[in-house]
Amino acid sequence: MSKLIGIIGAMDIEVDGLVSSMENINIKELSGIKFYNGTIENTEVVVAKCGIGKVFASICAQTMIMEFHPDVIINSGIAGTLTKELGVLDVAIASNVVQHDMDTSAIGDPKGLISGINVIYIDANEKAINSFKKACDELNFTSKIGTVASGDKFIAQNSDKEFISTEFGAIACEMEGAAIGHVCYVNSVPFGIIRAISDGEGAEMDYQTFAPLAAKQSIEIVKKFINIF
Repeated sequence: MSKLIGIIGAMDIEVDGLVSSMENINIKELSGIKFYNGTIENTEVVVAKCGIGKVFASICAQTMIMEFHPDVIINSGIAGTLTKELGVLDVAIASNVVQHDMDTSAIGDPKGLISGINVIYIDANEKAINSFKKACDELNFTSKIGTVASGDKFIAQNSDKEFISTEFGAIACEMEGAAIGHVCYVNSVPFGIIRAISDGEGAEMDYQTFAPLAAKQSIEIVKKFINIF
């Protein structure tokens, strides 16, 4: 049975390597985003660069769902680690996602609660999780499955890292995954999140050094995932 895999990255370095691997490409621009529909190793995919942050990620995911109807959406790219178990160029696989900057606790809600759907954590698709894990193992990348936290802030301060880790049990933080998970949840579309670690204790210094390498690594994982899923 044929399937269509939707792939979203935030930046050029997170998607260019996938687009260059595609065949039979058709490009459609919607909501200011270019969607590349074609095949990678005979599997149909649609790839898009959403831009940085939760709003851009949400626009991209909703548009992709409405226009292309993917069977699964995966969000790949880079992230900062929140655990000593994941160093630079290791890999975080989301078991679930949380928006660490969602906070209506002033009116009595728990931190992270998404009003309207009344959940804090949104689970990733089990098949996607297992496929990502197998891909990492086959590529000999160290990986860990756990909560990935998203928010509209580059997390560099140790106090912010400690809060997100302690409050939500997150293993990595970035700026798009939980928004994509949120959109997929309300549309009943399975999703998966994979993040190669670009910054650790060095925060922004690590990011400048390792972001291109981590992005390349995430692309390798996605290509392997496509064959496994």
